Amino acid sequence: MNILILGSGGREHTFAWKLVQSNKLSKLFVAPGNAGTEKIATNIPIGVNDFEAIKKLVLKENIELVMVGPEDPLVNGIHDFFIGDQELKNVAVIGPEKLAATLEGSKEFAKEFMMRHEIPTAQYKSFTAETVEDGFKFLEELNPPFVLKADGLAAGKGVVILNDLTEAKVELKSMLVDQKFGAASETVVIEEFLDGIELSVFVLTDGDSYKVLPTAKDYKRIGEGDTGLNTGGMGAISPVPFASKTFMDKIEQRIVKPTVEGLKNDNMPYKGFIFIGLIKVGDDPKVIEYNVRMGDPETEVVLPRIQNDLVELLQAVADQKLSKIDLLLDDRTATTVMTVSGGYPGSYEKGKEITGIDSITESLVFHAGTILKDGKVVTNGGRVMAITSFGTDFKSALAQSYKNVEKLSFEGINYRKDLGFDL
Repeated sequence: MNILILGSGGREHTFAWKLVQSNKLSKLFVAPGNAGTEKIATNIPIGVNDFEAIKKLVLKENIELVMVGPEDPLVNGIHDFFIGDQELKNVAVIGPEKLAATLEGSKEFAKEFMMRHEIPTAQYKSFTAETVEDGFKFLEELNPPFVLKADGLAAGKGVVILNDLTEAKVELKSMLVDQKFGAASETVVIEEFLDGIELSVFVLTDGDSYKVLPTAKDYKRIGEGDTGLNTGGMGAISPVPFASKTFMDKIEQRIVKPTVEGLKNDNMPYKGFIFIGLIKVGDDPKVIEYNVRMGDPETEVVLPRIQNDLVELLQAVADQKLSKIDLLLDDRTATTVMTVSGGYPGSYEKGKEITGIDSITESLVFHAGTILKDGKVVTNGGRVMAITSFGTDFKSALAQSYKNVEKLSFEGINYRKDLGFDL
């Protein structure tokens, strides 16, 4: 079959890398793609939210399945666009319909969903510019640290955790009144701080049955020891060493099953990936957030551990036959280290030539923010390239990733050297 991947990051390159291994694939297109996808697929310079241009491409190239990488087009209703179009309605789309995608599009919506289906999460209240004074009062009732979340999509940067009450009030005003995150922070969710260690659980569902994919732990902060600003993710490890069978059973019974059942009961059709951001508080899992697609850089460690034919898996989701498939996993640990542009997550320059890619051995190279220019691979984003390696445990896998990261070079290159420090 002919398949289209929407997106341009490390996640999309990993999906492309996995899909081209299938003999069920005829042609693979990526829009807009990057320098990594260009080597193994056909890049098409179309924006992920340009639905009309995507339609033209799908019809022209007889594309039978569209794999949606990022959250934006899902929240904007790309799946509904396909269903509502006579010429597109038989094309399979991997990713939820618009209403279900609101689980990521609105923190408040997600919290209400969790409360409705008794899914364990932190206590919370929501506020707008009109109720900012009530927000101040609610902060006074809480013990620090204070967790403030922009309700809408803020590219992974809309969550602020502060220890000082005065600072928290200033930040709340900045988000609501001064619109620090634009429309994303028209509503702000304030919630109790949960003390524990985080992990991510990924679920693939056809709306009826589901498969729990490998767990992963990613590292969001730019600085060593989880300090500094939040990023899109500086690296990841899979599986998570502390996610024992007992703990995973709790996650499945208390969180995964009620989530999939809840989507069904609320009449929110869902074919695709559910990314559940969790925290282990004592021995109990609680949900921090839902994302309605795979994570990045978690995809770079989760997909390489899945041994199934990915075209077959996605086809089973489209046909609602996922229950007939046995998930096959690589028992080894996979780790990925993300190299980023100097200055990221603040301002940074693009167009820096990347060298050393061809000298990397015994690791997988996934392009994130790259582009081909005059035959050279150059930087084209904040997160530039992820180096994924396997090992018998996370330490040996990381050692291999770091060994190869050192072979990469571009002006201003930066990466975290302490991944796994908290494990």
